[in-house]
Amino acid sequence: MAAAPPQWHRGITVLAVISMFIGTRSMWTHAMAINPFVAGLISVCYAAILVLGVLTLTVRSRKSLGRVDLAVLILAITLAVCAYVLSHTGSDESVLTSQAAREIVSGHAVYGQPWPWLFNNPNIIAVTPTMSGGTDYTYGYPPLAPLLTAPVYLVTHSMLSATVVGTVAIIAATIALWVMLPAPWRSAAPAVCLGFGTLASYGRLGYPAIVALAFLIPVVIRWPAIGAGGRLGRPGIARAICLGAACAAQQLPWFLTPFLLVGIYAVRRGELGARPALAVVARLAGIAAATWLAINAYFIVTEPSTWLGGIALPLTQGALIHGQGLVDISFYFTNGSGRLDFYSYSSSLLLLGLIALSVLFIRRLGPAATVLPWCAFYFATRSQDGYYLMMTPLWVAAAATVPSSAFASAWQPRLSAIRGRTPRLAAVTAAVLTPATACVAIAAFSGPPLHLDITAVHTKDRAHRKISTLTFYAANSTGSALTPHFAVSTGQGTSAFWTVLNGPTAIPAHGKARYVLQPPGRSYLIANPGKRLRLRVFTPTPMTISSTDIPVPAAALKAAAGK
Repeated sequence: MAAAPPQWHRGITVLAVISMFIGTRSMWTHAMAINPFVAGLISVCYAAILVLGVLTLTVRSRKSLGRVDLAVLILAITLAVCAYVLSHTGSDESVLTSQAAREIVSGHAVYGQPWPWLFNNPNIIAVTPTMSGGTDYTYGYPPLAPLLTAPVYLVTHSMLSATVVGTVAIIAATIALWVMLPAPWRSAAPAVCLGFGTLASYGRLGYPAIVALAFLIPVVIRWPAIGAGGRLGRPGIARAICLGAACAAQQLPWFLTPFLLVGIYAVRRGELGARPALAVVARLAGIAAATWLAINAYFIVTEPSTWLGGIALPLTQGALIHGQGLVDISFYFTNGSGRLDFYSYSSSLLLLGLIALSVLFIRRLGPAATVLPWCAFYFATRSQDGYYLMMTPLWVAAAATVPSSAFASAWQPRLSAIRGRTPRLAAVTAAVLTPATACVAIAAFSGPPLHLDITAVHTKDRAHRKISTLTFYAANSTGSALTPHFAVSTGQGTSAFWTVLNGPTAIPAHGKARYVLQPPGRSYLIANPGKRLRLRVFTPTPMTISSTDIPVPAAALKAAAGK
């Protein structure tokens, strides 16, 4: 009699089936309004979900449950295609990538070229505002995604070309992960990549990071085995090429690569010794670098300075602070900070500290190498979860194929001055992380550089819910002149920048200035008078934020209460 599958295998498969179930209703509702054929197909998928749920819990052999896993994969891909048919309007990432592909096809420069007209489309609501009061409309990623998009653009001549590439990439990543995972883990691939809908939506939105993810999956699967015996072999060379391609698609793999190289060196050194281990890592890094250079070569030759500025743009553009990390202390919980740059210093120091900890304690931290890099983003000024959320399939790959036993004999430096494993880890971790923590404290507890005093809120309607102008005084408490830019927020995020009708471009050191602001579109609707309305003042150099509450007109509060 065939062996029964382990219960945890059934558990993973049933979770994958449930992940298809959750969120499908809204897709079906949307489809019924615009495409009844797709709605009918989704209804068939509903039936398949129920059947697979029953089979997952009742089949008696591992082979049969393996067939169920394959059916789950096919079902997930079907639903992903249905979702694309229903919604593929794209995003700021997709239109920039498609435009870059168009420029490549036309033989024009890609980097350093602003394309503001792309955002005239009302469906494209996401932009990247900067601390200097502007918006970044240029392409700021390595060139692989536009290069892959260019052939699609030649066929479709559509600004949605990048959404096709992104969707194909997330499906390819799902299939690759499914094939390469151990059999009991396979249904985790469609669950994490397609089932819950978030990563699939990033594919439909044309994010270059999804292309990078597809190339990273073969690299991360059983990554401590790379170079075993001192030879890369064809599989190792293929992985090195994939690593270089991933780094040529988006910047996120740049942060993961040091952790992988450190881990591979430690494992190989424990197996072979220092010199052979270094040779293996050098060959791996060399092939990856050669691949990266080959993909970038055309742009390095034709537009070297703008190419360099473009691929470094996310690190240098000074994007408006946003996210779910520690910067929220200064953005939401206090009135601001005069030293926002220290969040960036903290993020960099934490990244370096985590790499150092990986060197010192690879036997303990090696299995978490695919998660550790993203901890640094939590300290950054732009700490959006979307940056590292797209890399979560790598966590599954590591959990399934990178056990702690893979690092049992890995080399790590001896710390003889500190006795005991637990005290040693705690002491070194505290020492390494102290600089990052100190920088966070400096940023968080530094008060706002501008003290704001709102004197008038002018409205232009009877309900007093449309602000036409805002008058206030700003006093600079620092010893440096500050160039302010103004926005308003309720909850997370900010509005577009407001126009200065009256007031100086810069506020001198220890000076005071009066400002009259006008909102974009000449009016700002107080949609919910009961919500906290905040004036935000940003300066780029130094990077600061100052905030204060905007008093909502009493008439607006009274009108809202009357409703």
